[in-house]
Amino acid sequence: MTKDIRDLASSVFGPGGKMGSRGLGLVLVCCLLLTFACGPVLGRMPPGQQEQREQEGTREPPLDPAERTEEKHEKYNPKQGEEPTASRCFRCCDPGTPVYQAIPVPQINITILKGEKGDRGDRGLQGKYGKPGSVGARGHVGPKGQKGSMGAPGDRCKNHYAAFSVGRKKPLHSNDYYQTVIFDTEFVNLYSHFNMFTGKFYCYVPGIYFFSLNVHTWNQKETYLHIMKNGEEVVILYAQVSDRSIMQSQSLMLELQEQDEVWVRLFKGERENAIFSDEFDTYITFSGYLVKHAAEP
Repeated sequence: MTKDIRDLASSVFGPGGKMGSRGLGLVLVCCLLLTFACGPVLGRMPPGQQEQREQEGTREPPLDPAERTEEKHEKYNPKQGEEPTASRCFRCCDPGTPVYQAIPVPQINITILKGEKGDRGDRGLQGKYGKPGSVGARGHVGPKGQKGSMGAPGDRCKNHYAAFSVGRKKPLHSNDYYQTVIFDTEFVNLYSHFNMFTGKFYCYVPGIYFFSLNVHTWNQKETYLHIMKNGEEVVILYAQVSDRSIMQSQSLMLELQEQDEVWVRLFKGERENAIFSDEFDTYITFSGYLVKHAAEP
């Protein structure tokens, strides 16, 4: 046997151990013979497995839910005048398998379901205030307005002027009580701040005032008077008893507030005193005016 193998190898391979054309042809012939001899044996399957495969080839493939629904619809709802067709089964791998179109999704008309407009609800609570924004740009200058009408005259107490000067032409003697000197002659009475019936100056414009009192004494009698402020004695005008009558004067500056009062008072009768005057000449005068308003710097 070894000799036969050697003869076969020498016939396939040449004297030098190389495969020639004759050896290649023999190899191909051997391969073909083995194919024909072993093909039926290798392709043979066990009886049970072969029957199972044949049954699977005749079984219908499973259908998806959409195909089942369509098959039932066609089975139980045939068209009018047409007989229900027999269902056919196809394999997904078979050529020429029909492609089923997807069932369109039904569309709902929203306008049909829309109801009527409801009533307006209650107003909610006010929300929190937002943060203040930045200052905007300055706007354009508007047109010039028309000239307004003249306003009503202001109150006299708002005026920064006050002045008066009054006189007396009748003599005055003392008695058992103090007497307010009443003046009967009006020289200047700006805005009527001096009351001729009471003999008092009423302050309507607060500030600093200057006052001056001039009298004529009576011979053989004293002259005793006070310049009063709100019931208090501020300064005195005094002249002793003398055989001769003379002119006496007194002046001062007072800081007055609104509604303060200033007047001249004759002392009571503990001392016999008097001031002289006659109907032809004016010997007694009392004057005052505003020097500086309180609101001025």
